[in-house]
Amino acid sequence: MHIVYYDESGDDGFPQYSSNFFILSAVYLHYLNWQATFEEIRNFRRELNASFGIPVKTEMHIKHFLLNKKPYRAMKLSVQQRLDIVGLFCDLIANLEIKIINVAIVKPRIRRQDYKVLDTALTYSIQRIENDLNPTNNPQQRFMIISDFGRVGVMRQTTRRIQRINFIPSKYGTGTYRREIKSLIEDPLPKDSKESYFIQLADLVSYIVNLYSIDTLKIGEYSNRLKPFLTPSVVEEWMVRLKPSLNLRASTRNPYGVVYYPR
Repeated sequence: MHIVYYDESGDDGFPQYSSNFFILSAVYLHYLNWQATFEEIRNFRRELNASFGIPVKTEMHIKHFLLNKKPYRAMKLSVQQRLDIVGLFCDLIANLEIKIINVAIVKPRIRRQDYKVLDTALTYSIQRIENDLNPTNNPQQRFMIISDFGRVGVMRQTTRRIQRINFIPSKYGTGTYRREIKSLIEDPLPKDSKESYFIQLADLVSYIVNLYSIDTLKIGEYSNRLKPFLTPSVVEEWMVRLKPSLNLRASTRNPYGVVYYPR
């Protein structure tokens, strides 16, 4: 069985919204690898504490960290140190026994006023997780979802629906075909991100993918507080460092496997 941790970057509103992108990131791993992976993350956090004074139990919310908001401002880290720490997190992720799928909803491309942003992103994400686990050839493969409290109710509605009826767009552009999700067990379970290193990793990845999407699709721009010190080349370097853990088969249209919808 696999455990899937979700977090997101951007808001899931539409047609009113405050962000051009909604990025949903899934970090997943086999349950037999969970304990060893957790210990690797915790040891890494201990090293950060020793080197930079970041307490092991402090939640890492990367957007706020880069912007030097509370509680990180009190740590008195320089801009370069904050950038370096994000890079170190990318290196950690690349060396863990995990996989990552990123789905990006591009709101300026949406034409239907009733478009359900979170529902669509989660549906496409779960479809790709199931494809990767390949339950047809591996019928014992199963997975369960853990996410922060905020969106579990909506996620529950989506997961129940796609287990009953699920239409998948043909990659050849000739309509849809029906294939229900078979390997998901239980409803999505809530967990406070403060208590989960894995959700915090998903947070980091989703925010980097958000920044990468701004550069790649030329939609929007960095916040004014990021512009003085963050460049597209730094974000691209982070994506390269993350690449070993990214499920590149999730989308062959993007070199990092990022799934963009609508196309």
